[in-house]
Amino acid sequence: MTEPTGRRVTANLSLTLDGRYHGPGGPGDFAAFAPYVTSEVARDHMDRIWESATTALLGRVNAEGFMGFWSSVAEDDDADPRDRGYAQWLVGTEKVVLSTTLAEAPWERTRVVNAPAADVVTELKAAGGGDILVNSSAGVIKPLLSAGLLDRLYLLIVPEIAGGGQRLFDDGLPASRWRLTHQQSGELGEIALVYDRIR
Repeated sequence: MTEPTGRRVTANLSLTLDGRYHGPGGPGDFAAFAPYVTSEVARDHMDRIWESATTALLGRVNAEGFMGFWSSVAEDDDADPRDRGYAQWLVGTEKVVLSTTLAEAPWERTRVVNAPAADVVTELKAAGGGDILVNSSAGVIKPLLSAGLLDRLYLLIVPEIAGGGQRLFDDGLPASRWRLTHQQSGELGEIALVYDRIR
């Protein structure tokens, strides 16, 4: 058996005050988040999430949306430097996409894996270096929370109550303790938080 390399598993997600990562209109309902995602705090937060990450772990839906959008930002000289920095990192880094439907990856430096998230993370932790970033993919984050495999949470909390939609922290999660290691609040009331797991 291969020993873990000490790689941290981190996750990034935006949440409403009532803990939702999308609104009542379904997975594409991001109306509550739209006013905040281009704020100074949100962009600084995005800079923070990838600075020590060398692998992006994504679900298929997010991978398709992210690569469709961020690939063009990576080449846009007029884009905010923080947006362009993240986009260039995403395009250039190792990407692992969890999917039961994709046969092959349509993006460079990407492999598709049809396996449980916890198994994939365990394999990734045993090889390479740098953080493994689960990038806004709640369907990947949830099983990793259940398995106790997340080491850091990057959360952007927006001052909206969605009133419906999926929650990140479902009942039945194992108890865990976290230490707040960074916080930054914005003029619109958004708060960027970084929590590290206490083990």
